Amino acid sequence: YREAVGSDESDADILLKGERIWNLEKRFNIEAGVEKDTLPPRLLREKLPSGPAKGKVVELQTMLEEYYQLRGWSSDGEPTDEKLKELSIE
Repeated sequence: YREAVGSDESDADILLKGERIWNLEKRFNIEAGVEKDTLPPRLLREKLPSGPAKGKVVELQTMLEEYYQLRGWSSDGEPTDEKLKELSIE
């Protein structure tokens, strides 16, 4: 990494910074009233034409529940106080 950008940061440090940015962006968008987690309408209506899920429509709510859990967010898609504290975001 040092050769590319001139920094001695570890991969873990860089990933942590990325997670902080993602959570700050999400929090900002929620507070600004512009955040809605969704997919293009076509993906929510039309059955998938191929692949393991052929013939099924995207189950957005199920996907969001898992995504929010993996991110450490509430079931409403908001970064939790615990997650913000973990990332030193007050």
